[in-house]
Amino acid sequence: MTVSSKSARVVALGSLAISIVFFVISFLIGRWSHFFAVYAVSYFFLGAALIEFILLIQFHQRFLAEQEKLDMTELSSDRRADKIFQQKGEQAQMFAVAQKRLQIFEKWFLPVFAVIVAAYQAATGLYLLKAVSQSNPAIGKQALLCAVIMAALCFVSFLVSRYATGMSTRQEWKPLRAGGSFLFGSAIISIVLTVALVFVQYKVFTIIRVVEYCIPVILILLGIETLINVVLDIYRPRLAGLYSRAAFDSRLLGLLNEPGEILHTAAGAMDYQFGFQVSQTWFYKLLQKAVIPLLFFGAATLYLLSCVVVVGPDEQAIIEHFGNPKDAQGNVRLIEPGIHFKLPWPIDVARIYPTSRIVEIPIGYIPKIDPKTGQPIREPLLWGKDHYKEEFSVLVASRKGVENTSQGAAPVSLLKANIPVQYQVKNLYDFLYSHNDYEEPNQLIRPGSEKRLEEICYQELTKFAAGATIEVDDQASLQNSLLGAGRTQAKEVLTRNIQQAADKAKLGVKIVFLGIQGIHPPTQVAADYEKVVGAVQTKQAIILFAQALRNRMLTQLAGSVDDAEKLSALASQYQEANARGDSKISTELDKGFTGAGGEIFARLRTAQSYAFEKVAVAEATGLRFASQVKAYRAAEEFYIHEQRLTALEDGLANIRKYVIVADINDSQVYIVDLQEKLTPSLYEMGGFQEQTKK
Repeated sequence: MTVSSKSARVVALGSLAISIVFFVISFLIGRWSHFFAVYAVSYFFLGAALIEFILLIQFHQRFLAEQEKLDMTELSSDRRADKIFQQKGEQAQMFAVAQKRLQIFEKWFLPVFAVIVAAYQAATGLYLLKAVSQSNPAIGKQALLCAVIMAALCFVSFLVSRYATGMSTRQEWKPLRAGGSFLFGSAIISIVLTVALVFVQYKVFTIIRVVEYCIPVILILLGIETLINVVLDIYRPRLAGLYSRAAFDSRLLGLLNEPGEILHTAAGAMDYQFGFQVSQTWFYKLLQKAVIPLLFFGAATLYLLSCVVVVGPDEQAIIEHFGNPKDAQGNVRLIEPGIHFKLPWPIDVARIYPTSRIVEIPIGYIPKIDPKTGQPIREPLLWGKDHYKEEFSVLVASRKGVENTSQGAAPVSLLKANIPVQYQVKNLYDFLYSHNDYEEPNQLIRPGSEKRLEEICYQELTKFAAGATIEVDDQASLQNSLLGAGRTQAKEVLTRNIQQAADKAKLGVKIVFLGIQGIHPPTQVAADYEKVVGAVQTKQAIILFAQALRNRMLTQLAGSVDDAEKLSALASQYQEANARGDSKISTELDKGFTGAGGEIFARLRTAQSYAFEKVAVAEATGLRFASQVKAYRAAEEFYIHEQRLTALEDGLANIRKYVIVADINDSQVYIVDLQEKLTPSLYEMGGFQEQTKK
C-alpha cells in the first residue's frame, strides 16, 4: 500500500500559494490602476485560496490516516506484537486515531467550512456590488499593462486548474476538483477582464462595466449555490465507498471546467429513461468527440462576422486600423450606408454614428424623463409653473441705473433660460476625434464634441444674456427685450455665435434649431412680470388706438396722412412768412390746399360752388332790375298794377279764397261760415249727388 494523498497535498499547497500570490498581485494592481474589475477579481483568487486551504487540511488528514494504515499493517505483520496485544480489535482501537479524526473532519468540519465559504462569497459579492456604482473605469491608468498582467495570471491559473482537474479523475483525489473549478473560473474571468482592458485602451468601457457587475453577481450566485448544497447534503444519503462531493465544490463552475460531464449526465439520464446504453451509441460518441470542434467552429464563425460592417441608411462609419482612423496616405476611412467588409476585430474597428439624426441638447434645464418611455416629458411653457426637473438661472444686466435699485443691490436681474439646441453631424471625423469622449455620472459614454458643444452653448448664452435686457416698460425696450419682441433677434444672434464657435472648435456639427421660447422670469416673480407686461400692452393699445384715430382724421381731412403733414408744414411756413410780411408762400399754400383731398377738398369745392352761385345770382338780379326799370318807364301805372297783382298771386297762391260780388247799394247781409268742416255732409259728397241725379 502507498500513500496516495501526498501528491494531492502538494498540489493543494501549490494551488494555495499561487492563489494567495495572485490575490496580492491583483489587489495591489487594482488599487494602483483604479480599475475596479481588477480589484474585484482579487477576491475571486482569495476565494480560491480559501478552498485550497480547506483541501490542504483535508489531504493532510488523509495523508496522516494513510500513514496510520501503513503503520498498522506493519504492526500486524510483527508476531511479537501479538504477545503484547491479545486481540486485533484492540490494535485498531488504539492506532486508528488519525482515521477517526479524518472521519470527524469530513463529516462535521467540511460542512462548517462550506458555510464559511458561502458566507465569504455572498458577503464579498454584496460588498463589491455596492461599491461598483462608485467606480469609473475612465479614470483608470495603464490599461495595457494591467491587461498583460491579467493575461499572465489567467495563463498560470488555467494550467494549475487543468492539472488539478486532471488529478481529480482518480477516486482518491476527487476533492481537488473543487479547487480546480474555482481556479478555472478565476482564469475565465481574468481572460475576459484582459479583453475588457484592451477595449479600455480604445476608449470602449462597456465590456469592463459588464465585468465589474458580473464579478460580484457570480460570487453571490456561488454563495447561494454553496448554501443550497449544504442544505441538500443534510438530506442526501451517503453510501459507504462512494465519494461524497463537498458543498463548496461548485456545480456551476464544474460545468465550465468539465463540459464533458454534461454529456455524461445527459447520457446517464437517457440510459435510465430508455432502458439501453445511449452512451454506447455511435451518435453519442461522435457528438462527444465533435462537441469541442463544433464550439470552436461556432466561435470562429462569430469572430469572422466582425469582418462585416452594416451601416444603416441614416448612418456613417469610420474604420479604425489599430486605433488609427486614417490610412497610410492620411485619408479618413469613411464609409457610407450599406454593407462593407474590413479586417477582423481588433485589427479594424468600425465606429458607426447616425449622422442624419437630429440630436437635442437641453441648455439651461434638466428635463423630466418619463420612466416608462425614457423620453422627455413635454409640458406647456407657462411662466408661473415649473415645467422641468431643474432650471438654471442666467444674469441679465438691467438698463436702469444703480440709483433705481435698492440699496446695496447690483443692477442685474435673474432670468430662466430654457433653450433646446438641436444639431446634426456634418463632419463625422471632427465630431468623433476632435475631442476625447467622456463619461457621465450614470456611466453613459458620450462623444467629447457633444460635451464641448454644450459648453459652448452655455458660454454664448451667458455672454449674450449679459448684454441683453428684460425691461418691458416702453416700446423701444420691448423690441430689444428677451421677454418681448427681442427673442427673434436673440435667436438669430445666438444661433450664429454658437455655429461660429463650434466651427472654430472643429466639432463637425451644424446647428439646425435653437428654441428661444423657453426664456421666462423666475416662477416666484412671474405674476409681477405679467402685470408689467399687461400694463405695457394696455399702454401700447391706447397709443395704437390714438395713432389710428389720428390717421383716420387726417385721411378724412386731407385724403392721406402725408398730404395732411405737408399742409401742416405749409401752414406753419405761411404763418412765419406772414409774420415777416412775405406773401410768396401764400401761392404755394393755395396750391397745396387746391390739390388736397378729403374734407378739405369737399369744403373747398362747396365754397367755390357757393361763390359762383352768389356771383351768378347777383348778376342775374342786376340784369332783371335793369329790365324792370325799362318796363316801369314805358308804362308806370300798368307796371305798378301788374306787380301788385303778381304779389297778391304769389302771396295768396296756397290760401282758400271766397269771392263775393254785390252791388254797392245793396243792403243784403251775407253770412259766410269760414270754419273748415272736419266731416263733410252727404250733400257735399259729389258721388252721392251724382247717384241721386241718375
